[in-house]
Amino acid sequence: MATQAATAGGRGLTRSRVAAGLALVLALAFPALVGYNGYYLEIGFNFFLWAVLGLSLNFILGGTGQYNLGHAAFFAAGAYTTAILNTRLDIPVLVLAPVAALVAGVLAVAVARPIIHLRGDYLLIVTVGFAEIVRITLRNNVFGLTGGSNGILGIDRPVILGFRLAQMSHLYYLSLVLLLLTLFIAVRLENSRIGRAWSYIREDEVAAAAMGIDTGRYKVLAFAVGGALAGLAGNVYAAKMTVIAPESFSFWESVVMFAIVILGGTGSIPGVFLGTFGMVVLPQLFRGLADYRMLVFGAAMVLLMIFRPEGLWPNRRWRLAVRGGDEPAVAAAGAGRPAAGPEAGTGAAAGGGPGSGTGAAAGGAPGGR
Repeated sequence: MATQAATAGGRGLTRSRVAAGLALVLALAFPALVGYNGYYLEIGFNFFLWAVLGLSLNFILGGTGQYNLGHAAFFAAGAYTTAILNTRLDIPVLVLAPVAALVAGVLAVAVARPIIHLRGDYLLIVTVGFAEIVRITLRNNVFGLTGGSNGILGIDRPVILGFRLAQMSHLYYLSLVLLLLTLFIAVRLENSRIGRAWSYIREDEVAAAAMGIDTGRYKVLAFAVGGALAGLAGNVYAAKMTVIAPESFSFWESVVMFAIVILGGTGSIPGVFLGTFGMVVLPQLFRGLADYRMLVFGAAMVLLMIFRPEGLWPNRRWRLAVRGGDEPAVAAAGAGRPAAGPEAGTGAAAGGGPGSGTGAAAGGAPGGR
């Protein structure tokens, strides 16, 4: 049984790598396939940008199960940091990318710290209020920096080694690089002790805390990572638009990010891409039906909640949690070793010793035997 499980897992990993490789080749060749058509390159840019935003929110919503409907505030923080420093101090846009990520990440920590004890709808309402505070603050031209309702004009295009990224194809590849960086971070974190700790918190926060995981610290960390990546997306967005305004970071943007994660499947990286395609690409392709977009969107969400409440491409554990049922036991590695029973701690699977609690794997205090 162990051999069969290992073989099946190896085949699944191989298929995933082949699919990822084909997707990357398609993304690289896409500009040539569409004849460098500006309209389709714009759609591709938006797809990559919103996929980054969806993945950044997925750390918070899918990783730890925290309802955040104010993610556009971190997106705005990165964009405005880039715009202000570029237009006033003439600092190159790409040099400001880590600065935008840092500012957005610090803002996310500052917001999450006092509200991290809230859960569910209560946390969601607070994040909505926070996003509106940020938007109104930007519109009021605080300290004369944000430009008020008119926003900030004249943001420079990115420059790499003296080469100015002014064409749409250049910006398309820039957004693709950002997406690949975000994907690398997401995959590495998902398979790390931090990712496992987030998974434990999402599934049962009380049990995770009882096993020694510092739930508050890990939830704040999820906000910090998600906010920083949203800030990076804001940097690229500002560079592409060359003008930003508060209305570009409204409540609707947060709703779209939230819907991308829910539609694709909470906690699922491939699901984010499906959600982005449904929420961003399809409305662009069917612009002629713009008057009916909200009607179709509402009907699709209702049908999804009825027939696919776990999303279009959920991760395995989330699908089992929504649909019900137990996860099949997988035989332990090694001939003749039985699968772990209910009394065994999850720490062994996460990198801890036999019988240890989840906290040992996630960096908290070891659980009892």
